[in-house]
Amino acid sequence: MTHELPGLDVAGLAAWLTRTHPELAGPDSRPDSGPGPGLTASLITGGRSNLTYRVDGAARPLVVRRPPLGHVLSSAHDMRREHRVITALAGTIPVPPTVAVVDDTGPGEVTGTVFFVMEHVDGAVLARPEHNAAWTQAGLGALSVELAEVLADLHATDPAAVGLADFGRPAGYLARQLTTWRRQYDASRSRPQPLLDTLQERLGATVPDDGARTGIVHGDYRLDNVLVAGPPAAPHVAAVLDWEMATLGDPLVDLGMLGMYWDIHDLTQEAGVVGVAGAIVPGAGYPDFAEVIDAYAARAGTAVPDLAWYRAFACYKLAVILEGIHYRYTGGQTVGAGFDTIGALVEPLAREGLARLGGASPEYGTTTGGA
Repeated sequence: MTHELPGLDVAGLAAWLTRTHPELAGPDSRPDSGPGPGLTASLITGGRSNLTYRVDGAARPLVVRRPPLGHVLSSAHDMRREHRVITALAGTIPVPPTVAVVDDTGPGEVTGTVFFVMEHVDGAVLARPEHNAAWTQAGLGALSVELAEVLADLHATDPAAVGLADFGRPAGYLARQLTTWRRQYDASRSRPQPLLDTLQERLGATVPDDGARTGIVHGDYRLDNVLVAGPPAAPHVAAVLDWEMATLGDPLVDLGMLGMYWDIHDLTQEAGVVGVAGAIVPGAGYPDFAEVIDAYAARAGTAVPDLAWYRAFACYKLAVILEGIHYRYTGGQTVGAGFDTIGALVEPLAREGLARLGGASPEYGTTTGGA
């Protein structure tokens, strides 16, 4: 498991730790440590996204993040950005403590890419309904409130105060997002999707003015991108993960994405798709998303503007991602359970996005957390 792990040379990591961070190396991590167990590593997540490894045997458990295999050049910059934003936010919202970011493209000692190391944070990922069983319904309700409050704290953070003033280009952020995802959609076309085409056109024709709102945007804020820890009746957010899409822009994009995933269960049921809905299901203890918005608004101290466009954009974004997966599946480039049906969710998502654009209330969420 150690020396043959794809994408990570564990012996090289042990040598690097001993040389650069001896306080973290631990007695069994040195290359010359003898017959002891040494470092061991296991892949936590992998695929087209950045690869994440848990490393044991050092002074304390560590995590290594590197670009996906075969996507080195296009993702190297992401490693530095992800390390930078996590490091900057330490003490502001729950994030893993970072250790270092390293350009290993020349030496090839550890990954042969840019990679970064952070400390492991104990916690569970709530990604499927069965994961809810470890906590009470009341506990999951309180966790939902904290999830909203952490996001409000992120959006309230002054980028300049944490050294992120130049982390992105807020002006024109929404228009650039649409351009990016339109390009992605065009590269994934393999069948007619008239509803998605219409949604794309309507989003482009109704882009909100985002000039008045600027903040640190996570880019993929949802329940299964945080680590949850604590006793059954009192779970809490131990760390927010997966910052590879973070930038400066309109913070309402994060709320739109959170809301889309919060309510996606019914769409997946309609489409007969599994593995996308996550843990938020009826009866588990999670409140309606309106209550989540109220918690966000109370923490932020301001009402939340109408999210119709942002909810619709989140539906569009996920639909384009799933259409890309469907395109690769039909071309024989994707293997695994669920890929044969995932394309069935594209049309319901597009329909939901159009419905969001068709009906909008002027404002909801209050500074007092009311309805």
